[in-house]
Amino acid sequence: MSAEKVEESLPRIVVIGGGTGLSVMLRGLKEKPLDITAIVTVADDGGSSGVLRSELQIPPPGDIRNVLIALADVEPLLSQMLQHRFSSGTGLAGHSLGNLILAAMKDITGDFVTGVKALSRVLAVRGRVLPASDHQIILKAVMNDGTIVEGESNIPKAGGKIKRVFIEPADVSPLEEAVEAIREADAILVGPGSLYTSILPNLLVPKLAETITNSAAIKLFVCNVMTQPGETDDFTVSDHLQAIYEHIGHHMFDYIIVNNGEIPPQVQSKYAEQGAKAVHLDLDEVNRLGYKVIADRLVLFRTYLRHDAERLSHHIFQLVDNWMGRKR
Repeated sequence: MSAEKVEESLPRIVVIGGGTGLSVMLRGLKEKPLDITAIVTVADDGGSSGVLRSELQIPPPGDIRNVLIALADVEPLLSQMLQHRFSSGTGLAGHSLGNLILAAMKDITGDFVTGVKALSRVLAVRGRVLPASDHQIILKAVMNDGTIVEGESNIPKAGGKIKRVFIEPADVSPLEEAVEAIREADAILVGPGSLYTSILPNLLVPKLAETITNSAAIKLFVCNVMTQPGETDDFTVSDHLQAIYEHIGHHMFDYIIVNNGEIPPQVQSKYAEQGAKAVHLDLDEVNRLGYKVIADRLVLFRTYLRHDAERLSHHIFQLVDNWMGRKR
């Protein structure tokens, strides 16, 4: 069987989000027999991504860079090189090499999305990486006290409780390839990632949430392990789901995948100093809302607490494989 035929026969999974959590998970998923499309947020406006977005009028490349590297089949040194961030140099300090290469690919190919595809071929990426939109998006938050905070990087620093987020322009067009990937998906996976600044900006792009809702695919949500200061303080699992419901207007997922493994006290103390704590699984409430829950020990701690990519991808693949078996 040709490589093209094998790829056609694989379950098609669309993964939606942004940030470090998404990249960690994809490192595990790429080892599974899945046809992966990653749809990545374009609301980032901080750091190197923010500068390149503003100066070159391109979608922010940072999350896309991380996802490309996570799905790439390259030597570790090349990945390290692409992640290298310059610490000195006028106009260069703060930029990562991978971001600059993505900016260069846009100039070379004439289009940012085409540049991402070209770099994907160079890096032997296992799957497709697509921005949610090829237009610039500004993320804004309405806080509980009524103030409005502008900019993805500013929202967690605002020091208040977020009531809701919205994007401008509200009628931004999604990337048509992203919409088509969702339509053709056998499985749609949202998260992990910052709830208000990585996940919801994708779902607020017109047609993306609607297409997910109308899809017959199995729909999965991977909940964060820890709360995020300034964004999801004291949130339970059901609070995450409720926030999505309030923004989208309906329940979206069939299964919720959550960590129920114990986090060592010394690790909890380290995160408590930053204002973060483990997301509590309020199982009765999640079940009451109609979701099925897959709970397991899904965390690893090295320098930081991260999802166990191998264990998490095992559960995801089992759910997708069982779903495909029922469809056959």
